[in-house]
Amino acid sequence: MIELMTETEQAILQALNELDSAVKAMPTARPKPNLLPIFGRLEALARQLPTGANPDLLHYLNRKSYEKARLLLQGRDAENARGACR
Repeated sequence: MIELMTETEQAILQALNELDSAVKAMPTARPKPNLLPIFGRLEALARQLPTGANPDLLHYLNRKSYEKARLLLQGRDAENARGACR
């Protein structure tokens, strides 16, 4: 995304990476991980973003497009498929 991420953006990326790892582990995880705390943390962090934050990031988080948000924050937005929103 940007060379310098804010602390909030860094925390969002960390939570998105945690979510990605938990989802990938689901098929073999015993017991299954509880994803609700991660979703709650992502929602709380998204509310902390200022109105001037990256509009794509705000859009992805508001639409719960967490994979797209993760790719954006990793500087891999070009890998995002164009959605029906635009």
